[in-house]
Amino acid sequence: MALTHTILVVGGAGYIGSHMVKALLGEGYHVVTLDNLSTGYRDAVVGGEFIEADLADRGQLERLFSGQSIDAVMHFASFIQVVESVREPAKYYANNVTNTLNLLDTMRIHGVNKFIFSSSAAVYGEPIRVPIDEDHPKLPLNPYGRTKWMVEQILADYDLAYGLRSVSLRYFNAAGADPEGRLGERHEPETHLIPLVLQAASGRRENVQVFGRDYDTPDGTCIRDYVHVADLCEAHRLALERLLNGAGSAAYNLGNGNGFSVQEVIDMAARITGKPIPVKDSLRRAGDPARLVADAQTAKQELGWVPHYPELETIILHAWQWEQRQRRTNLNTKL
Repeated sequence: MALTHTILVVGGAGYIGSHMVKALLGEGYHVVTLDNLSTGYRDAVVGGEFIEADLADRGQLERLFSGQSIDAVMHFASFIQVVESVREPAKYYANNVTNTLNLLDTMRIHGVNKFIFSSSAAVYGEPIRVPIDEDHPKLPLNPYGRTKWMVEQILADYDLAYGLRSVSLRYFNAAGADPEGRLGERHEPETHLIPLVLQAASGRRENVQVFGRDYDTPDGTCIRDYVHVADLCEAHRLALERLLNGAGSAAYNLGNGNGFSVQEVIDMAARITGKPIPVKDSLRRAGDPARLVADAQTAKQELGWVPHYPELETIILHAWQWEQRQRRTNLNTKL
C-alpha cells in the first residue's frame, strides 16, 4: 500500500521531521522533504527527494504541488522557542500561522486534503488538572502556544468548509534520538532539558540550569512528560494511515503518562554517562507549571499507539549516543 503514496514532509530537516522522514522511508512511502534549512540540516534528510524552499513563497509551493502528486502533508516547520515567541511574536505569527495558511491554501487548490499537524501541549496553558486530556481548556500562555491553537482552529474551519481532513498531535516533551544513532537533536540554541544535561556531561556546556527547587513536587523541581522521538513518529505514521483509510479529523495528546522531575533527569543522566553534571540553581521561570503530564489514552485507543521506549533510561541512553557522536564531530572539526 505504502508504495503508492507520496508524503510531503515540511520541516523534514529538523529534529522530529528528520526522524519522520526516516520512519516513512522504512515503511516504503515515497517521501518529499521541503525545508528552508533555517534551523534544519540537509544531512539529516536520509533519503527521498529534497526541495529547499520556504512556506512564505507561494510561488515555490505552487511549483512543488504542480510537479508532484502528493497524497498527504506532514507539517513540522514551526518555530518552537517559547521565550523567543514572547520577545518576537511577529516572527512566530508570520511563520507558524501565515506560512501554514500558505501551505493549506496551496493544498486546497491542488485537491490535497490530508494533513498531519505537529501541535503542542502548549495549547493547554496552565493545567487545571493532571494528567491533561484532550478536553482540557485551551488557554495558551504565550505566542508560541497561541500559534499552535490558532492553526488547530483553522484546521477545524477548513475541514468544515473544504473537507480538508487533519490530525493534530499535541506533543508533551519530545526527547531522545534515533535508536540506530543516525539522527538526534541539533537545536541552535538548545532549550530542551535532556540535551542540555548531556552537553554538560560531555563537556560541551559548562553547566545545566535548574529553574526553581521550591515546586510542590517530591524533590521540588518541575515534573514533565518525556516521549521518545521514535514513538512520536510512530504515532504520526498511525495518524497518517488513519487519514489514508478515510477517517475524519482528530486531535491527540502524545506523552507517556509518566512524569519525571528535572532532578530525576539529571540523576539518570549522571548514572548513564558516568560523568559529573555541573548544576547551576536559578530562580523559577515565569509560566512554568509544577507538573505537565499527558493523558494519551485516546491516541492509544483510536490509533493503536503503543510507545516502544517509555523508560527515561532508554530515552536518555539514545540521546547520549547522539551527544557522543556530536562531541566527536565537533572535536574533529576543530582539528
